[in-house]
Amino acid sequence: MLIRPILGLSRIALCVSLCVYAVAEQQAGTATVGFTLDFPGANPGHYEIIVGNDGTGTYKSNGQLDQQSDPAEQAPLEFTLSDNVRARIFELSRQAKYFSGKLDSGRKDIANTGVKTLTYKDGKHNTNATYNYSPVTPVREITSIFEGLSITLEFGRRLAYFRKYEKLALEEDLKRMEELQRDKSLGDLQAIAPLLNDIANDKTVMNVARARALRLLAAAGK
Repeated sequence: MLIRPILGLSRIALCVSLCVYAVAEQQAGTATVGFTLDFPGANPGHYEIIVGNDGTGTYKSNGQLDQQSDPAEQAPLEFTLSDNVRARIFELSRQAKYFSGKLDSGRKDIANTGVKTLTYKDGKHNTNATYNYSPVTPVREITSIFEGLSITLEFGRRLAYFRKYEKLALEEDLKRMEELQRDKSLGDLQAIAPLLNDIANDKTVMNVARARALRLLAAAGK
């Protein structure tokens, strides 16, 4: 007589467990890390990067091709990060306690390098903190990752424009990218790998530029 109630309770417990697991999965799947920089006088003087823990992201900036050009379009660029960079961003966010505390050093003798804001959002967190310079090691590392990623994405914006309107200008930018890559000053190249692949396969582009695009793809592991 006790078997059926026990089995019923077991089914209920199993259903509860599955629901909890599903909620946890949903929360984990919607986690995002955001980074915003405001630095008037720089190019770009403002940009925002949002990365999901599935590796996809968006980038918005007011970057200009040169001093005479208009700011970039407001429509965000979409990209996908490499697995190692994505994982590192979220691990550093965890180490930095999801930016829930004070990040700025508070020191007045440090040069202004722009107002930076880090945000973290998931089913349990909705936190942010603003800083100029942070003594927190994970914050400094994640700042470097996002700043490098902005450099890469700005190059991507320029390359896309030049490929469409001024193909002869591609070689100079690709050469500069290779120099930055050698100096480890360039961010995750996976973010613009599809564009580099298009350039490498475009027979209307100069061979020297196509070769540079291929070398950058190799550096990205593609």
